[in-house]
Amino acid sequence: MSISRDIRIVVGIDFGTTYSGFSYTHLSNPIVITNEEWPGQTGQFKTNTTLKYTNENYENVDCWGYPAMKKSPIELFKLHLGDIPESNKPYLPPNLSYKKAITDYLREIGKVLIKKTVKTRWPGIEWHQVLFVLAVPAEFPENSKRILRECVYKADLISYEKTYKLQFTTEPEAAAIHCISNIPETEIDNYIGRSFLVVDCGGGTVDLTIRKLLNKNELGEVTIRTGDFCGGTCVDQEFVKFLELKVGESAISSLKENHYEKYQYLIQEFCRNVKLHFTGIEEEYKNYELDIEQSCPILKKYITGSKKRRLEDDEWNIELGFDDIKKMFDPVISKIIKLIHDQLDNDKTCSTIFLVGGFSESKYLQERIKKEFNIRVDHILIPFQPIAAVARGAVKYGINNKFIKNRVLKYTYGRSTLKEYNESIDQISRKRDSGYVLAFKTLAKKGTTVDVDQKFFQTFHPENSNQEKMLCQILITKKDNARYCDEEDVKKLGDFIIDLPDANLGKDRKVYFELCFGEMEIQVHARNEYNGSEYNATFDYYDENTDEF
Repeated sequence: MSISRDIRIVVGIDFGTTYSGFSYTHLSNPIVITNEEWPGQTGQFKTNTTLKYTNENYENVDCWGYPAMKKSPIELFKLHLGDIPESNKPYLPPNLSYKKAITDYLREIGKVLIKKTVKTRWPGIEWHQVLFVLAVPAEFPENSKRILRECVYKADLISYEKTYKLQFTTEPEAAAIHCISNIPETEIDNYIGRSFLVVDCGGGTVDLTIRKLLNKNELGEVTIRTGDFCGGTCVDQEFVKFLELKVGESAISSLKENHYEKYQYLIQEFCRNVKLHFTGIEEEYKNYELDIEQSCPILKKYITGSKKRRLEDDEWNIELGFDDIKKMFDPVISKIIKLIHDQLDNDKTCSTIFLVGGFSESKYLQERIKKEFNIRVDHILIPFQPIAAVARGAVKYGINNKFIKNRVLKYTYGRSTLKEYNESIDQISRKRDSGYVLAFKTLAKKGTTVDVDQKFFQTFHPENSNQEKMLCQILITKKDNARYCDEEDVKKLGDFIIDLPDANLGKDRKVYFELCFGEMEIQVHARNEYNGSEYNATFDYYDENTDEF
């Protein structure tokens, strides 16, 4: 879909697990601007994805972003959208739903946006003239877009829930668009027809995809997207483990529980003084001394036993040598390098690696990747403002959403169907009264390259002669050959309900069913093949988390 005439401003939002930011442009002069002013911070492209509420009713936000880090914040709530076990999802208070936390955070983002654009830079702009593009992780389930659309609406960023003025792109797609958009016009012809790998090294996760530049304004996808939890904050976690060895796990646990702001201060001081400057070259490293009495005196009261005596002998100083820091980086970087190898093994023609995301600014990470892959690829590049790549690319996508030509399916998509019972294959318990078995019918297979708006269709008939409605489940799986709808690793994406008004026709009512992979959201359609009527049909994403707010 081309951009609507009433749109004047396009905003790209990178709602991240640990840090978030936004970029924007006015269509009259589409230079992309990245916000650098946040509560308590200036000169930063992102702020912390954190909230602090006024009380335990969690009705009103007290502060958010960087200021909330000093007050035991609500954090990591974005991960509740992900397809991870409930036991692995971050803690939230019982009376605060993750949807409300996301809504409240996006509302605060909107307040900054209004101040920066509508009220200050372009005071004549009305809110309805703004198009929002929200980037979502590629590995998040399909229903996350429906949930985010609901949250954006309740955050008062859009006037009604199904408006076209909220669009979605994936984080790796946005990052890829940013990378290509920053290639000089004089060089762009050298990239056309060639594949490139985008490695988005964020705070929590690293996402990778190989894409191909089909022409100057069109990208295709070559490989299935991959990723892992090996972002920059994993180095911070290794630092915390190092501290636990020096002062005791219970001491760090007590500090985090009772003085969260001091706990965060230790991590931020490590990032500022060590992590950001570490190059992996021993001659360039100067030993870092953590003076507990000066940096975090409250920690002393939680340290006991032999660790306390040893630190007293060392005058409460903890020295971090070159090898100590290297050991914090190496497990994380090794995971990233393996992910890159796996992608390049799937496309041996890949000529360029782009590094984006906040962690991509690490000199040590850059050097390790260059050393490992400078023979396999021609170029390893870090584009302009890599930490803001997703937000900036989302703006470009909003201006031209035809930039994405195709995608590689990460799942096999199917529907529920009825097949005749076969005693040599099917368990007797699966046989229905009609003599059929409810089975998985593949619509589009994992690994298939699918053009935007490409359709997959099938026809089928009702199970019983007197049926007035037909329920069809839309299913996804990573399995290659799923047989039944209730198998392990087969998940329900949503329900498709079809009206069947012509009961007098019995089972002869052939139904045409179509699934379309739209620009970002899946569309479904049904038609009565007997009389050509379009059926009233609904498609509702299945959400096992039915909490309201």
